[in-house]
Amino acid sequence: MSNQPILSKNWKKKIHEVIYGTHTPAGKLFDIILLIVIVYSIVIVMLESVPWVDKNYHTFLNISEWTITILFTLEYILRVISIRKPKTYIFSFFGAVDLLSTLPKYLSLLFIGSQYLTAFRILRLLRIFRILKLARFVGASNNLARALNASKTKILVFVFFIIIVSILLGTVMYIIEGPEHGFNSIPHSVYWTIVTLTTVGYGDISPETPLGQLLASLIMIIGYGIIAVPTGIVSAEYTSEMNKKDTTDRGRSCSTCSTEVLRNDAKFCRICGSKLNDA
Repeated sequence: MSNQPILSKNWKKKIHEVIYGTHTPAGKLFDIILLIVIVYSIVIVMLESVPWVDKNYHTFLNISEWTITILFTLEYILRVISIRKPKTYIFSFFGAVDLLSTLPKYLSLLFIGSQYLTAFRILRLLRIFRILKLARFVGASNNLARALNASKTKILVFVFFIIIVSILLGTVMYIIEGPEHGFNSIPHSVYWTIVTLTTVGYGDISPETPLGQLLASLIMIIGYGIIAVPTGIVSAEYTSEMNKKDTTDRGRSCSTCSTEVLRNDAKFCRICGSKLNDA
């Protein structure tokens, strides 16, 4: 009886090494097979939306999709039970993606068409950077995430400013053009202003008076400058992050919280503080 907890612990540890780790041959093989299955499932979902393909191969596609869904469900369960703190994985980004990738097929039993949401499984392919140990890309993505986080306040202020400008210019355009030229209301005019500022230009409505066209030209010129501002903000923060010293990871994963990117000299998890198995 005393050996049972030890055997259970070893069993969970081996599953964790295979599912979460990429530093073992078994773990790498599992992840590569997982990527292939994910791509295959996405192709199936796309083919199901093609009428003649679905008509001729509906049974095969449906069986394939159910098989993959069951496999993903088992994988999700194993990920939960093989980690010390399941809540950490369940509420993490990849935990949410893994769960959402299994639900659509089950929901299709109640809601027709919801199976197409399985296309969101493509988010699971983000693991390819960790699986193939593309450390420089992992580091670059981390730098970009930190740059975006550092820029969020400046960008929010900028977006708020653009909203104010759009309302003001939309109101002015409504006064100049009016309903007789397609600007039926201030909200409709604000919509046109936003479309013009972002250089989208649907062309569903356009100013016809000389003064309105002059204002539209001004808005278009402002639009080009507006596109550059958030890019400059993020670029500055990204450059700052790139100048900071960073260390690469060894493809390890914490057995407690499943944190995947770890420093090569780390002995404890940077998120939960647990001692790493191979430290």
